[in-house]
Amino acid sequence: MNGLNKGIRKVEVSVKWDPSPAGQPPADLDIVAATYPAADPSGAPAYVVHFDSRSPDGTITLNRDSKTGQGFGWDEVMTVELNRLDSRYGRVVIGVAIQQGTGPKTFGDVQKPALRIREGYTVLAEDDFGGVPGSTAAAVAEFVRDDTGEWTFHPGLRGYDEDPATFARAMGRPAQS
Repeated sequence: MNGLNKGIRKVEVSVKWDPSPAGQPPADLDIVAATYPAADPSGAPAYVVHFDSRSPDGTITLNRDSKTGQGFGWDEVMTVELNRLDSRYGRVVIGVAIQQGTGPKTFGDVQKPALRIREGYTVLAEDDFGGVPGSTAAAVAEFVRDDTGEWTFHPGLRGYDEDPATFARAMGRPAQS
């Protein structure tokens, strides 16, 4: 029966938030994706995709980037085409980081943050970052390729107190117990 199961193929990760109150510096949330080699899925990422980049092969693309949360709908949107990702990659970790250029900000400081991960019209996960209000960044999902080559989704919100650059290197490490 495995031949009939297609696993996760293409996902859309979306983040939205309301603009900061008048007189306050804007909040800037960024979606970050790190791709790991199948030979070392917990080691250093092979590459990281964030607000000013895309994957070398075009399988991970940031379609929308907001620096303020202004506008209607989802402010940041990233597409991850797992079905096109080369077989040398076995794990993709998705995170959200808050830019700290205007001063320290945590998810608790951001107005109505929200996350949605979906495949087609199927919602795989939704969150409001309420579980990590004191964090400046959070790993939000992990996709892992199994022995048959199919991708599985592992939801989970794990907070970090890191700047975006440090977070991009740390978000794929195994959780400390």
